[in-house]
Amino acid sequence: MPIRKAVIPAAGYGTRFLPVTKAVPKELLPIVDRPTIQYIVEECVRAGLDDILLITSAGKSAIRDHFDRSLELESALESKGKHDLLDIVRSIADLADIHAIRQGEMLGLGHAVLKAKDHVGDNPFAVLLGDDLVHPNVPFLERMIEAHEQTGRAVVALMEVPRDQVHLYGVADAKETDEQGVFEITRLVEKPPVEEAPSNLVVIGRYVLPGQIFDVLENTPKGRGGEIQLTDALQTLASDEPIVGVRLDEGRYDAGDKLGYLKANVEFAAEHPEIGADFLAWLRDYVGEQG
Repeated sequence: MPIRKAVIPAAGYGTRFLPVTKAVPKELLPIVDRPTIQYIVEECVRAGLDDILLITSAGKSAIRDHFDRSLELESALESKGKHDLLDIVRSIADLADIHAIRQGEMLGLGHAVLKAKDHVGDNPFAVLLGDDLVHPNVPFLERMIEAHEQTGRAVVALMEVPRDQVHLYGVADAKETDEQGVFEITRLVEKPPVEEAPSNLVVIGRYVLPGQIFDVLENTPKGRGGEIQLTDALQTLASDEPIVGVRLDEGRYDAGDKLGYLKANVEFAAEHPEIGADFLAWLRDYVGEQG
């Protein structure tokens, strides 16, 4: 069955960016001139996913508002003859069929995904974390969808990290297949100590899941941190039949981390058609002045 639906969990507090996230959802922090979550929605659309469910929480209605019409703003832009900006604003509302529901309690990523059950039904779907950014020139989600269509199995995104960072992620026990960068995963371990990690291949914020994941999540007990872990549900699937991992080798930014967010802004600013050349010239001068 073709995959048309995507779920974007965006209910977290964004504590790594306090105090700004006390009032502004981290998913709306800008990468140059677009909020992070808009890049993720656009990634879905490029991959053919035009039915998108946002999982939000109290105080995050501005995320849904960003993808809605703003008639007062549109009228003001039109009256001032700013038709280029008017087209940009209107195009955001036309990106996809976007829905939003709230995750009333912060009970983990697995719980957030489970909130999508009524919307998704039995269909396969993609999950994209709201602060995990992939460069628009890297067609990675398309590759993950293709892997699911070929196998019918759950597909997760993998990335290699230094061994001393594995405790920050879910870690895969994986064997590479005949296709470069594609793995069979038989075991997933959520944030293990370094000495217990089965590899340095970690799960990052992209998943393509079969509809059966909801039944598994409903029967998954609370795990690490007293939360329902998506990793634990995927481990249940992997214990019956290996799930698929696709390695991402380039173009990923952790926009929920201050350093990753700044790296994304610098790289995207350098590529920006309006300011890129001037920004790079300034950046070279600035770096030179720092010695």
